[in-house]
Amino acid sequence: MPGIVVIGAQWGDEGKGKATDLLGSRVDYVVKFYGGNNAGHTVVIGDEKYALHLLPSGILTPGVTPVIANGVVIDIEVLFDELEALTARGVDVSRLLISANAHVITQYHRTIDKVTERFLGKRQIGTTGRGIGPTYADKINRVGIRMQDLFDENILRQKVEGALDQKNHLLVKVYNRRAIGVDEVVDDLLSYVDRLRPMVADTSLVLNAALDEGKTVLFEGGQATMLDVDHGTYPFVTSSNATSGGAATGSGVAPNRLDRIIAVVKAYTTRVGAGPFPTELHDESGEFLRSRGFEFGTTTGRPRRTGWYDAPIARYASRINGVTDFVLTKLDVLTGLERIPVCVAYDVDGVRFDEVPVSQTDFHHAVPIYEEFPGWHEDITAARTFDDLPKNAQDYVLALESMSGSRISVIGVGPGRDEVVVCHDLVD
Repeated sequence: MPGIVVIGAQWGDEGKGKATDLLGSRVDYVVKFYGGNNAGHTVVIGDEKYALHLLPSGILTPGVTPVIANGVVIDIEVLFDELEALTARGVDVSRLLISANAHVITQYHRTIDKVTERFLGKRQIGTTGRGIGPTYADKINRVGIRMQDLFDENILRQKVEGALDQKNHLLVKVYNRRAIGVDEVVDDLLSYVDRLRPMVADTSLVLNAALDEGKTVLFEGGQATMLDVDHGTYPFVTSSNATSGGAATGSGVAPNRLDRIIAVVKAYTTRVGAGPFPTELHDESGEFLRSRGFEFGTTTGRPRRTGWYDAPIARYASRINGVTDFVLTKLDVLTGLERIPVCVAYDVDGVRFDEVPVSQTDFHHAVPIYEEFPGWHEDITAARTFDDLPKNAQDYVLALESMSGSRISVIGVGPGRDEVVVCHDLVD
């Protein structure tokens, strides 16, 4: 089972880092295939907590080769800040490989991201302001800077000059900001070349060779299905493909080499930033989920919007991604609730929708139709088998599984690395 994809089934923050880490000791490569440092993973190992933003969480597992593939956009300053922080904590980062075709986030991308978002006013989409969207826009417009360009100063300077010819007009004449000099951008990027050189490689070739040798490659997604630029709640989405199909295009590995698609889904639902969220709670129940689940962004620190589990979204994720297994996280957060509502369908102006409406307008106006399940009060963090769970917790998990379109293979019962119930082996 050499090609495994891990993606999020909701709006992100489902605990994908933990799922990846759970598999990490059984895989040879862990690949980040899209996104940038606008998303994060939190991995807990013993008493140590690691917050990763750009690096694959597999970097924490000895013997695993972490790969930042071509679909990722890279802020090099953030990259080295993370590497240095991990090195200071005794983590070996020497195996990291970076695709020569990955695009680079520059100073002007960050600037444009921030001023554009402010310019939108009440129409803001909730960007993190880290330059990810403008970098992907340059990639599509074929004026981007790739990692390999940093090793040819003449090419790099030509590309930066071409990009700034247009962008400085925008910054000065539309946003009333100062022009950005070519030299300051080029000099900044060149300052990283010597440290980058040993890491940059043809990662598509490396990964395909590894699969040919029978090695196991784990493709680690950030963010989630409902933030996919094509299949999410557009325009309140990220700038790349956060679904399983992105693993192929974002890494240079063919789709028929992806054997298992694992989707991580929280036992309730959260969202960061603007956009529709049918089960969102604005009462004490929402605050209960936020405080008990510590629902604050790994990268941004922003409080997450919270709501009950949304079964139509899980089914949608199962269909879009071809999910073979769900990993259900944070079941322990629900401990202590008398009743637990689950959204089973939507009401839109008196019409029942059992699936996610194709119209964004309908989805924005969707009112959840709930079915309630009895809660439990027992501490479940010591559970290691399904039978260890209280009967009501078992019934809740089985109900979610029947509604969500794929089997639930792993259940998270606490924040620790080993606080999981494994129902089905994810690598068999």
